[in-house]
Amino acid sequence: MLTAHATLDPAFRIAPVDRRLFGSFVEHMGRCVYGGVYEPGHTESDTDGNRLDVAKLTRDLGVGVIRYPGGNFVSGYRWEDGVGPVAERPRRLDLAWRSIESNEFGLNEFMTWTKLAQVEPMMAVNLGTRGIQEACDLLEYANHPGGTYYSDLRRAHGVRQPHDIKLWCLGNEMDGPWQTGHKTAEEYGRLAAETAKAMRQVDPGIELVACGSSNAEMPTFGTWETTVLEHTFEHVDYISLHAYYEQHGEDRASFLGAAVGMDRFIEGVVATADHVAARKKSRKQLNLSFDEWNLWQQSRFAGHTNLDWEQAPRLIEDTYTVQDAVVFGSLLMSLLRHADRVAIACLAQLVNVIGPIRAEPDRPAWAQTIFHPFALTARHAVGDVLRVQTATDRYDTAEHGDVPLVDVVATHDEETGQVTVFAMNRHTEEQAKLDIDLRAFGDLVVAEHLHLGGTDLDAANSIETPERIAPTGGQGASTEGRRLSAALPPVSWNMIRLVPADR
Repeated sequence: MLTAHATLDPAFRIAPVDRRLFGSFVEHMGRCVYGGVYEPGHTESDTDGNRLDVAKLTRDLGVGVIRYPGGNFVSGYRWEDGVGPVAERPRRLDLAWRSIESNEFGLNEFMTWTKLAQVEPMMAVNLGTRGIQEACDLLEYANHPGGTYYSDLRRAHGVRQPHDIKLWCLGNEMDGPWQTGHKTAEEYGRLAAETAKAMRQVDPGIELVACGSSNAEMPTFGTWETTVLEHTFEHVDYISLHAYYEQHGEDRASFLGAAVGMDRFIEGVVATADHVAARKKSRKQLNLSFDEWNLWQQSRFAGHTNLDWEQAPRLIEDTYTVQDAVVFGSLLMSLLRHADRVAIACLAQLVNVIGPIRAEPDRPAWAQTIFHPFALTARHAVGDVLRVQTATDRYDTAEHGDVPLVDVVATHDEETGQVTVFAMNRHTEEQAKLDIDLRAFGDLVVAEHLHLGGTDLDAANSIETPERIAPTGGQGASTEGRRLSAALPPVSWNMIRLVPADR
């Protein structure tokens, strides 16, 4: 029988769980904004045009922060187009996604939506076709109290109080040749550093994210980060990284091991950031913003240059399966495992465009399979992430090499005594027996064991059957003698919540 063993101890902490780890992403792409978060006239929309059903699902998902307005979109975006009287806003060509942008939804509409969805905003500035001045103008409009041109313009637009946005991205994926205004690492590093310095003069209290590599397979990966950070290290708080995962052909084994690839990507960026810190003889620890990640069937996407000019077209509205939910859950575990350095993470995207939430013009919004591991992790990963060393069998993959069959991450909330275990069984046929030593916690009992998995790995939710796939209550977890024993079904992601026996 497949077995796995681990020991948990509250003294072995990685870092507190930051709610910004459970971020998401709203880009002016496809139907994420128009027909997603915003759809005037829909039966579920409020007087501002915001879809209340999507906002509720966003709250249920447990999202902490939302990155906006892109993405590739931001590299050609004129932020001024999206403020002021809606009837006077220009329609523009969006080169990133070959779409027509109406600008009906802009900064102030987004900020109204963030309050409805109860999320923190994370704004990106255009460093593709624009630069230092435009970034400072936007920051002045958003955050300065009043008495200047752009702050008074905001007030004239009906927003008297500053938005006080703290998180700002210095462009998006500037290493990518597909990016409007693509730059070399040297060009971007200089521009990002000067933009950061100027923006901090406008508002010293902001946090800034420099663009790292668009993915670990970029030929410039590593050298890009080194060059960019040589310029920006003293001026930014985070370096970004982006990654999307999919199954290639019949290679299910590698897809199930995707979190190993995420682990290595994170650790590679950490090593590079620390290398630059050492070269600069700096004691500063630069953290990471994993502000785009998800599962995406990129091999099926025709590419933006092959699209027709449309307004809010249906783009990459992938349907997620049970297997996707299991792998997705393991990626969340990877982010938790690196909570000492990954301070922000944004699931791309929130609705319709490879989203956990789907919305249609004439129906209520509904949750895809990947919604569930995100919501459970956001709800129950509280307190501190614990360091877990799991002893388990391993298997070989074409993409990642050696991969553990059972993966385990755990959190501990000192205030309530709750311990939450997240566990994945990658074996396609065998159940795994998970045994965890809990003696350092006193007497705990299993309050809840939920899992996603099953024999039909291709099953999915749909508009006709929106609740077909949801977490299932497990019967295979119990405590005895201060040990947890849990049965993990084949190809499953599990959440096991333990509480003190005397509470």
